[in-house]
Amino acid sequence: MPHARPRNPSPIPEVTWDSGLKEMNETWKGAIACLGVAIFFVMTIGIIYWQVVDQPNKNWILRGSTSGLIWERRAHSLILQTLSEEKTLVEINVGNFPDLEQPFVKNLCWLNKTEFCYTWDATADLKIFLESGLSAGTECYSINWTPLHCKVTLKDCFSMTNVSWYGGASLRAQRWPLNNVNTKSQPFVISNLAKNPTGYGSVLEKYFLGSTGVTVTIAPDVPIFLSVESNRHFCLERPSSIVMVPLQYMVCIGQNITSVHQEVGSQLSEQEKSLPNTDILGLPIWRYYRTADSAAKMERGLRSFFNRLKRHNLGEGLIALNEHSTMLLSNADRMHLPTANRKMYTLRHTRELSLIKPLKFSITLSPYTSINSQLFLKSLQEGKENYWLSLQSKFNGHPTPLITKWKGHFSVQLNVTNDPARSWYMDRVNLLWQRLGAQYVTFEGAEGNTFMEQAIQPPRELEGDKYIGIFALMAAMLGNSTIISAITRSNHLPLFIQMNPLQSDWSYAGLKGIIPSVLHYSLLGYNFFIPDAVGGTLANEFLTEEELYIRWLQIVTFLPVMSFSTPPWVCCDDWVLNLTRQYIQRHQDFVVPLIVKLSKEWLSRGYPIFRPLWWLSPNDPVTFTIDDEFLIGDEVLIAPITEQGRVQRDIYLPGEGHKWMDTNTAQVFDGGTLIRNYSVSLMEVPVFVKAS
Repeated sequence: MPHARPRNPSPIPEVTWDSGLKEMNETWKGAIACLGVAIFFVMTIGIIYWQVVDQPNKNWILRGSTSGLIWERRAHSLILQTLSEEKTLVEINVGNFPDLEQPFVKNLCWLNKTEFCYTWDATADLKIFLESGLSAGTECYSINWTPLHCKVTLKDCFSMTNVSWYGGASLRAQRWPLNNVNTKSQPFVISNLAKNPTGYGSVLEKYFLGSTGVTVTIAPDVPIFLSVESNRHFCLERPSSIVMVPLQYMVCIGQNITSVHQEVGSQLSEQEKSLPNTDILGLPIWRYYRTADSAAKMERGLRSFFNRLKRHNLGEGLIALNEHSTMLLSNADRMHLPTANRKMYTLRHTRELSLIKPLKFSITLSPYTSINSQLFLKSLQEGKENYWLSLQSKFNGHPTPLITKWKGHFSVQLNVTNDPARSWYMDRVNLLWQRLGAQYVTFEGAEGNTFMEQAIQPPRELEGDKYIGIFALMAAMLGNSTIISAITRSNHLPLFIQMNPLQSDWSYAGLKGIIPSVLHYSLLGYNFFIPDAVGGTLANEFLTEEELYIRWLQIVTFLPVMSFSTPPWVCCDDWVLNLTRQYIQRHQDFVVPLIVKLSKEWLSRGYPIFRPLWWLSPNDPVTFTIDDEFLIGDEVLIAPITEQGRVQRDIYLPGEGHKWMDTNTAQVFDGGTLIRNYSVSLMEVPVFVKAS
């Protein structure tokens, strides 16, 4: 067996091979980690840069077929534009959260292309719905803000940059458009302008119309605050409160301002429309100005006044009695008497009223009763405290009538939410109307909210303008021969509206505010109105300035009803009396038939009877700010003098392609042209009719 020799050891010592990989791993790991941090840091910077610097300021968030909404992140604005971005229709500055730059807003409604949803920093939810079912060329976006806690104020402001705005509420000094208005933030409800001259007046709708062909319609049952900052914006606001009420409105766009109003604004009321008694159109209204302290003196004064109107050949008219005169004639304190006594009193008093029975006159009533009247004291004795607006006692639960002031007297106001109280009040009105034989009844005093005026939270059924709405329905129950001094959401009712009283001057609170008020009332669907009496009624004294009287007379000649407070024989010389006769005749022969004809179009289509010039030139910016001309239908243009001492004026004729004939000279002009320095004597008013 061979011998196994041991192998000689290698001359090279054996060592363990170490390539340095362990040390290299630690080094590379650190390097890679640093590189990862650097990459992450660069990516973070990139994302931040993309969001803050490189990201476009504007992002489409919702698109329709012709328009869409863009979020402008730096200005916090929603911008409604045409899809081609060639025209901005409206810019809405969103003031619902702190002044921090908002990143790109992502639609949380995912794949639904007709909705946009987003939650802003746990502050408010925004939902926008693209409405369908409208005619071609009209699109609507329903915008809903919902607060997520009680300390959130919701506020959206609509820019006036390159947009003229109309609608909203009447004002003490009416402007057209409302871009030149300044009002503080206050509840958007009808105020009593005698108590709150800077408030919102007698005709109000939650509807605004922009010259770019855009409308804003606020949800009717959502209480809001409104402010207007001249030539900047108007703002809708829902102040923070325990009750987290949303801010809801709809923005619609159309081809132009006229078409979008025809589609949206003309249908503010979806109920069937009814006409008031148009007999009053041909009756000049003469406000009875004498004071008396007894019914007998009142009756003799009325007969004397009527004879004087007849002697001056001023035609058949309507004598308007104020509330004091009405109460004198009615001896209202006896109207609570038992039926038998009332009948005996009525028969006796009917003989006393024989002097005024042949006259045409209107009476004036209100929902107020003096706390010193027998009527109010009797109601307390009979336990009918709840017939008046009341506060519930915390101790015994009995109602305590709410005391307010009406025409200088401490009074209580009818509780229109109480069925027996409404029936009782309407029975009294009907009895008085029939007994006196009046042709028309005027209701005043529904303006304002007695609870809000005294900083008391109103019951839910009387929040905002709900009192006026109920009172208007009550007035309409009497028939179509009623007049009311304030109204909202009721342009379908057969009522005449008494316009706000005006100052006896040339300002926008006086004569210059008449045409803006006419356009405002008619735009909102209230075509049947009675303008304030010639010369204004706020001064409570007769007008003696001939020029103001005549220029005022010339404007109201072309309105539904001519109303007078100062008789022409008191104001001016005999030639003004003759001129008054001529204009009354012109109103009856020319204006009344035209209004009756156009009222049928209003019934069927909802178009205003009295129209701004942009109605015929919706794409002509010149027409957007003209506030001293108006159209009657599409056929007649009136351009009166509204500046003191002027005997000439510029006149713009709208409607390119139309022909207008001057009724004073028979000269024909092209539509879309401006007539400079048109001469107008004191006895004339420029009237143009559409030439065939």
